Amino acid sequence: MGHSFLLMELFIAPCCTIGVTIFTLYMKNKILMVLSVLVGLMYLNGGLNKFFNYMPVPDLSPEMKLVFGALMTISWLLPLIAVVEIVGGILLLVPKTRLLGVLVTLPVLVGILIHHIVYDPSTLVIPVIFLVFSISVLIENKNKVLGLL
Repeated sequence: MGHSFLLMELFIAPCCTIGVTIFTLYMKNKILMVLSVLVGLMYLNGGLNKFFNYMPVPDLSPEMKLVFGALMTISWLLPLIAVVEIVGGILLLVPKTRLLGVLVTLPVLVGILIHHIVYDPSTLVIPVIFLVFSISVLIENKNKVLGLL
């Protein structure tokens, strides 16, 4: 009886712990990869749509029409946002450039979050997912990020 407990304590328990840790890291990497692809493609789609207008525009409230009208008066702003979204989306798709993609798209994400908080809080789910993704990439690369400061 004592030998089986000793065997379990010395060999099986550490192996199980290591196995769970490896599985957890494996799953975390897979989830991060899937989120990177989804978020990257959404940024890419949003940026391309600003140039080619292939997605229908939903009915806008009068207040939203004023906001988008103001954006249109600054002729260079939407193309700049589109380029940032396209470049950032492509960078997010490549694991080695994922951190750079998050850093590039972070200012756009802040604008998206503020826009949704102020004008349409009911549609805040996707920007919050983008924010959680961005924060997780920043945490995953905290040594590199701290090196930038």
